Amino acid sequence: MRWSVVDSPIGELSLAVDDAGLCRVTFQRLDRPAASDPLLSRAAEQLTAYFAGELQEFDLPLSVRSGSEFERAVWGQLSKIPYGEMQTYGEVARIVGDAGAARAVGTACNRNPLPVVVPCHRVVGAGGKMVGFGGGIPTKRHLLELEARISFEDRWT
Repeated sequence: MRWSVVDSPIGELSLAVDDAGLCRVTFQRLDRPAASDPLLSRAAEQLTAYFAGELQEFDLPLSVRSGSEFERAVWGQLSKIPYGEMQTYGEVARIVGDAGAARAVGTACNRNPLPVVVPCHRVVGAGGKMVGFGGGIPTKRHLLELEARISFEDRWT
């Protein structure tokens, strides 16, 4: 894997790519040697544009080699949640075929290797309650508020 670090409004993000695509996003600087790689540069540019409110959909090859069948189904559903919108853990569970698996959806979100890019921050508790997020609730709130603001501006300007 090749690594780089991106500064963002939510702190430093470490990014990793392999020969197939972006394979890891973490919410802290990892002690890895920085690499020069066109895909890392593209991922950094897209994340910077996302945080500036200029990008609503990532266009990057992804390389996910981990996860159970259920986790992969959840991650696939996360990618379908539109920018600026949310689904509950229960809704995601129902969509992936196990209506009683809301807690398992939470676990799958926590194991998401590509947070922000695969938007697990768009999953909330019943009634819109702000629960659980690997980057912390303030980070989740920041991401949701950013998307809500941009979505509102797009609709009303």
